[in-house]
Amino acid sequence: MDRTASTGRPDWVSNELYPFESRFFATASGHRMHFIDEGDGEPIVFVHGNPAWSFEFRHLVKGLRSEFRCVAPDHVGFGLSSRSDRREDHRPESHANRFAAFLDYLDLRNVTLFLTDWGGPIGLDFARKQPARVKRIVISNTWCWPVADDFHFKSFSYLMSSWFAQYLIKHHNVFVRRLMPQAVGDRRVLTPEIMAHYRNALPSPKARAANAALPGYIVGATDWLASIWRERAAFTDKPALILWGFEDVAFRRKELERWKSELSDFELHEFDDCGHFLAEEAPDRILPLLRAFLARA
Repeated sequence: MDRTASTGRPDWVSNELYPFESRFFATASGHRMHFIDEGDGEPIVFVHGNPAWSFEFRHLVKGLRSEFRCVAPDHVGFGLSSRSDRREDHRPESHANRFAAFLDYLDLRNVTLFLTDWGGPIGLDFARKQPARVKRIVISNTWCWPVADDFHFKSFSYLMSSWFAQYLIKHHNVFVRRLMPQAVGDRRVLTPEIMAHYRNALPSPKARAANAALPGYIVGATDWLASIWRERAAFTDKPALILWGFEDVAFRRKELERWKSELSDFELHEFDDCGHFLAEEAPDRILPLLRAFLARA
């Protein structure tokens, strides 16, 4: 495994906000997955969702890298990773397969997975297939079961898959410009400089192909989600930390209750004033909870 850094990244990435070395992993299909790999010790792998990238976890990485090895990849089609014109590359199962290959490349063991949004099923697909390599999980406003019979998710999936919504996503970047601010408790946390890092990571209609494709897979990937959930015994008995923001337009108390009913060893912290992006909204409150959980478990 080569941890050699690459200096090649866009000028719009702030070295002050994102003070990490950029590294790249070459996938079997020819893509370059960007990632950061900071510190030494037990590994914590941060797995982002849509429309985020590893930038989302910068506060947590800065706060933990003196004690732990903090790894955060960008899925293909997001952040500083390469883009694809192949529709099959945008399937969540494809993201999960690349994520597993990435962890093999780094040969990570005793991993703590920090999972949010689509990072939940992508990371837990690895956990159900290689449970011996996962030591703990952190659940933060995510899911990993079929939701095709839930109107809340089904309606959003179908709406975002419509030609009009696809046009708005690809040509007007509405996931970043509109949905991100709606998904947080206090929009002021998403300052213009921070928002620029999310907008610039999805700079053109072509670059937003993965961003536009994932909403359809909320329903379209039902069989894959069902396969993960059938094998949930591989990870539901692992020590878990649940961090849940209630000002979220995507994940509700209903999803939290399902996690609580399935996980056998969990610690729960609720954030009534925060929403979907807890690593952006409450890093100072999350960091001591993470440290205590890692020490306890």
